[in-house]
Amino acid sequence: MALELQHELKVPRDRDTLARQSFISQLRGYILDDMARGMRHAYESEVAPAIEKQYGRPAATQDEVHAAMLRNSYFKFYSAIRYNAQEMVWRSVIPAVEHELPEITRRIEALSRSAGGSLTLDPSVPVPKNVAGLEIHLMPGGYAPSASPLAGAIYDNGLAVFSAGLMGRNLDDIGLSMSNYVKYHFPQFKPGRILDCGCTVGHNAAAWAGTFPQAEVHAIDVSAAALTYGHGRAQSLGLPVHFRQMNATELKYADASFDVVFSSMFLHELPLADIRKYFAEAHRVLRPGGLVLNMELPPNRALDPYDQFYLDWDCYYNKEPFYRAYRDQSPQELVGAGGFGSRDYFQFVVPQFSYMDEREFAGCVSEARRIGENTGRLTSGVQWFGFGAWKRS
Repeated sequence: MALELQHELKVPRDRDTLARQSFISQLRGYILDDMARGMRHAYESEVAPAIEKQYGRPAATQDEVHAAMLRNSYFKFYSAIRYNAQEMVWRSVIPAVEHELPEITRRIEALSRSAGGSLTLDPSVPVPKNVAGLEIHLMPGGYAPSASPLAGAIYDNGLAVFSAGLMGRNLDDIGLSMSNYVKYHFPQFKPGRILDCGCTVGHNAAAWAGTFPQAEVHAIDVSAAALTYGHGRAQSLGLPVHFRQMNATELKYADASFDVVFSSMFLHELPLADIRKYFAEAHRVLRPGGLVLNMELPPNRALDPYDQFYLDWDCYYNKEPFYRAYRDQSPQELVGAGGFGSRDYFQFVVPQFSYMDEREFAGCVSEARRIGENTGRLTSGVQWFGFGAWKRS
């Protein structure tokens, strides 16, 4: 069954809609688990031997893998099914969201009057081309078409179907896993002010607010639609978050004003020049002793050519053109270019917080887990890759 949202902005679903969404969610799970295994088998049994025969050696790059896989029937079928399933996600939620939009808007307005977080929109903030000019993830209309909460609601409901039950009951497992990693791995660190950059509708910002209730949590994005919806969403969960329209490459905050600057699955949506600006800005607004932390896909250099090719599928077929360029970088070098010292860099792999006992998770954070086949892949047994650095002065 498709995940049911756990907040007051959730959209009622009739039986047909629920059946459609449940089918698509289960189809997504089948594609990312069973069909992915089938494609790997096709590669190892058919494609890899052909590459070795052609070059006299195993595949050396993901480009060699991709070129050979383009001729493989299983890959063609897998890609066609996965692409169509992605479009089906949005088609399964848009009619119900559009029908419910007046009620969603009314609830957001009512929730905004309750105590807790805040919303600050700035129409003068330009929406960059990498957001305004792309229907990222094939989402019709994109993430920032207007100030209406429609796009935010579509994204939240779409993610509930898309995630196939693998991202937690509030779609916040990444935020919970990253924040609880910090909580248990650095128990002496008590952040007082936290900033989530590229927050969309604030799934993960709300998770940080829950993990560190004493902290003041801020969340920024260029999309007024996502922020408007996200503010109402967080308010309905009773998690105070201060949402503000802003570009992470030009933070409107004072120097040394945050203890944590966080991002999740954000960097791979940016041109490389903007990634570098983000890290420089993160360094500027962090206090000495503060932490920049990012959850992302693992770098290509940590994976074999086939797994590089598999994870970069989204770059070529899911309207995420900056995906591979980011993953070809060294996270440590990107962080260092922002002003963080090389000795202050760290990276880690953690299991999903939402699907295990908290004490068991706390015991896992000290383990030296290696990047593996399921790191960053939305599949059964997924583990998250994180990296960051401390600001020493």
